[in-house]
Order: sequence, then structure tokens, then C-alpha cells
Amino acid sequence: MIQFPKPTVEQFFRTYVISDFAVSSDDKRLIFSSNLNGKMNLWAINLGENNFPYLFAHHDEQTSFIQFDPENRYVLAGYDNDGDENDQIYVIPSDGGLPQPLITGEAEEKYYFSHLSKDGKRIYYMTSKGNPSFLNTHVRGLEDNSDTLLNQGEISPTELAAVSDNEKAFVYLRSFANTYVIGFVKVGAETLNLTPKPDVVHVTFDPIFTDDNTIYFITDYESEYSYVAKFDLAAKVFTTVVTIENESVQTLKWDKYHNAFYLVTEKGVTDVLYRYSLETGDFEALSVPIDTIDKLAITKSGNLYVLGRSTTVPTNIYQSPDGKGWKQLTDNRVLGLTRDDMVEPDVVSYPSYDGMEIEALLFRAKQENDNGYTIFWPHGGPQAAERKQFRSMFQCFLNRGYTIFAPNFRGSTGYGSSFVKLVEQDWGEGPRLDNVAGIEWLFENNITDKDKLFLVGGSYGGYMALLLHGRHPEYFKAVIDIFGPSDLFTFVNSVPPHWKPIMDRWIGDPERDKERFIKDSPITYLDSMTKPMLVIQGAKDPRVVKAESDQIVAKLKEKGRDVEYFVMEDEGHGFSKKENEIKVYTLMLEFMEKHQG
Repeated sequence: MIQFPKPTVEQFFRTYVISDFAVSSDDKRLIFSSNLNGKMNLWAINLGENNFPYLFAHHDEQTSFIQFDPENRYVLAGYDNDGDENDQIYVIPSDGGLPQPLITGEAEEKYYFSHLSKDGKRIYYMTSKGNPSFLNTHVRGLEDNSDTLLNQGEISPTELAAVSDNEKAFVYLRSFANTYVIGFVKVGAETLNLTPKPDVVHVTFDPIFTDDNTIYFITDYESEYSYVAKFDLAAKVFTTVVTIENESVQTLKWDKYHNAFYLVTEKGVTDVLYRYSLETGDFEALSVPIDTIDKLAITKSGNLYVLGRSTTVPTNIYQSPDGKGWKQLTDNRVLGLTRDDMVEPDVVSYPSYDGMEIEALLFRAKQENDNGYTIFWPHGGPQAAERKQFRSMFQCFLNRGYTIFAPNFRGSTGYGSSFVKLVEQDWGEGPRLDNVAGIEWLFENNITDKDKLFLVGGSYGGYMALLLHGRHPEYFKAVIDIFGPSDLFTFVNSVPPHWKPIMDRWIGDPERDKERFIKDSPITYLDSMTKPMLVIQGAKDPRVVKAESDQIVAKLKEKGRDVEYFVMEDEGHGFSKKENEIKVYTLMLEFMEKHQG
């Protein structure tokens, strides 16, 4: 019989990205952002017909949002330039075409969409123009092209998050850190806080007006896990509405036509979807065909749409009339492979240096593929988590025989607000020792040894890869850093302006915390970075600028170290172009294969 070779790298990376979607109010058209043709563009499906995707808007850039006009006269979308994250607002004809600039400015300015009025005649947006650190909020009239300043951001980055139907009440979110976001509502000259004590560190997000005087939102105010709360604007009263033990509510959507809320919660490495009826008080968990939910939408008809993925299923969009039976609208799959050809992880835990339990995902290479080597993967964020979600990189490397270990060290989400805060002003001690404990757990359980362990990380994970390499080089065979900060002193001064007000609580102050910055900066440990390295960087990365990688590569090369450096000139903090993604992961595989043995 005919024998086929093992799957190629390209097969795993010919899955496409679906980063966002929106559905028209009449349930007739779904638009999604995807790299179906190799670059990010908007595609559409005519629902109820053949569901065949067609190109809706051609711009070859990632979108930051998609918004239908309520009357289906146009579609709004946000675009940046090659991943620079300087978003601008464009408008597209109702039947598709070439996006036209609508609310745009200079290349370095940002324009963030916030809200579209019920009649589709006014756009609320935030901009960095004139206030790059704190952002200003404007409303633009589409009929007369009027533009009015509504709020001037101050103290910290301020975002318009909700507008009442009568457009007289506005909810703003002010960020002091990822774990400290206060919400307040402005009505005329009056400003009211959504939570009783805004000086208590907590988060507030996803505000929704169910009527002109009632705001529902998510918060972890005086709680370990985020929950649904309500603020009565007339009575000026805060009320707790829905709490779920050991689960954090991450998404809140309002079905005003059926008087119900839909909630997505984070429960460790998976998500759960719930429906809560305001009329009856009924609260039920709904089945979903995926492990993690990236986006949820509800239309007038009550149809639910979710974008999500599982460990062995790439990102897809699903539709349900009741949250129980689901229809898959897209068919994103790994070329030529089934779910059985891929690997589900074991959810394990281990004690860290101080006895704290750390949860992790252990992906074991199948016996017929196992090459005996393991990849240690500290996730990015750092206030994020490794979850049960498809990664082309993971499944490709597993197919090549690598076992993968991904710990959710302190600072990870999904384990309570106190756990998330443990990384604040401690990027390089507690989280590093959690990772070291994970490595030693791998050794103790005979999963790998020091001669067969590769270290790979991106963003904060890239920073951790550099730091672990510098402080514990004896553990690793070789190291791959994907756009990781190399020096905390230069990093805090190079982030986007609207990030700078939150850096003190997140990382610290370079003057006040000078000794800790030195201790926790990977570049401090150049002398002990002796293992072969591959460094990958996007030239237009606004979060971890190219200079972060340039400086450590240059210094290591001065010392004669074995360092390969690959720069993508047309990418930012990630991959928006399929060919770049394939090139990078092929390079990573070749690097690890070269350093086996």
C-alpha cells in the first residue's frame, strides 16, 4: 500500500486564525477576522444559506473590532499597521469592499472604538491624540461630521465602556493595573463610583445598561473570584447579583429580548457558560462544544454565537438557539489530521518552594513519536494562563516527539485574585522559583532530565526564559526567546504611553526598586547564559520593542555565545501573517533538532 510521510510543519500551521466576529441584527450575515488567504482580512458567511466563507473586506491587517450598523448600512472595523497596535477606525460598505478611513490620524495615534448609537449615527471612541498616556473620549456625528470631547482622561488610562440608550449616562473604566480597574458613571456634572470603595484594589469590567438607570457589571470587589454586580443609578446602590464558588466571571452578555444574562467563567484551565434569567432567577450551566471561549454574542432572535477552541480543535465559531445544541459554522481544522492524531494534556499539580500548589498542563508525546526531549513553556502575560486551547506550535512539536510542560505559576489567572497579584512588583523571584520547582518536578518524576530539556517562551514567557537561562543554565539544553523583555530598566521606559501609568504597580519603579530591577533583569546574568539560543522578534512590536532583543543578542555575541537572531520586519507582538508563522516555527524546530544529542 502507499505509505505517507509524517505530517509536515506546514500542515499544523495551515490552520487559520479567527480572532473576532460579529453578527448582523437580523441573523443573516456573520463577519469574522481571519487569515484564510494568508493575511488577516474580514470574511463573511451568509447564515441560513450555504455557510461558505467569502472575502468581505480586503485590507491585509488585523482587526481590533467589528461592528454592524443597526440598520445594516455599513460595517465598522479597526485596523493597525503590521501589528504596531496604533488602531484606526474604518468603515466598509454593507455588502463589503475596501475599508475606507473614518476616524484616523497620524501613524503613531490610536483610535479605539467604544460604542455605536442605537440609530447608528454617532460613534463614541477613545484616542491618544492630545493625551497619549490617559486617553480622551469623543463622540463623532456621522451626518454632520461633528466631533465632541466627552471626557479627558486623567490620573491613569481611562476607557469609555458603556453608554445608556438615551446617551445621557456613561460608564468609564480607569486602569491602575491589570488587577486594579475602577468603574464610575458620569451623568451630566455628577460622577458616581460603581463600587462602594474605589480605593480598595479590585477590578470592574464589562458594564451593561439594562435600562437608563441600571448597570450590571463584573467585579472582584472584596472577593477572591469575580462575580456579577449591579448599580442602581437612581438609588445609588451597589448590589451583588451572581457569585459562583471558585470560578471567576470573565464575560457578561445581555439578552434584552429575553431578559437574561449569559456568563462565561474561568475555572482553572477551562471555561463554563451559564444562563441567568432576571425574570425567574433560574441559573443554569450550558453545554458548549469547546474548552475555552474567546467571544460570545447574542442576537435579537436569542441565537447564541461563540468563538472558541479546545486543545485538539482549532478556533471555530458555533451557533445555538438555546445554548444546548450547537451547530459549527466554520470548519477550521488541522490539514490531514484528526483529533486522535493530536494530544490532550494531563492536568497536574506540584508544590512550589513555599508549599503553594501550582497547576500545570503536561502534554506527553505519543509513544510512537516520542524523541525523549521535553519543552518547558512558561506562558506570557504574566497575568494570563496556559489553558486547554489549541496551539499549532504545541501539536506540531508534540508530533515531532517533544513532550511539553506548561505551568500556571503565581500571577496566572483562574486561581483567585490574590494569586494573580503575586506577580506584581515581583516578576523575577516568586514566579521564577515556581518554574524552577516545576522543572525539578519533571526531573523527580522521570519525565525528562537536564540533558533533554529545552526552554521556550514568548513575551513574559520570553522574559522568564531569559531569566531562567541566566540564573539556572544547568537545567537546559538550549533556549528560545520570542520577543521577551531583557532589561526591566529599558522595558518600563519603552512600553506604549498608555501603559506607563500602570507600570509602577505591575513591575515597580526603576529608581525606588533599583536593586530588585537589577536582580530581576535577565541582562544582569549574561556571564551564565552559556547555552545555545534562538531569539525571535517583531520589528514593529509596541509592547516589547525590538531594542529589548537587539541589546541582549549584541551583548551575548560580544561574549562569543551561540546566538541566532531572527527579526520579522512586518510583525508586531505576535504573528498576523501565515508565512511568517510557518517560517518561525520551522526555524524553532530546526534549532532544537540541531541541539539534540
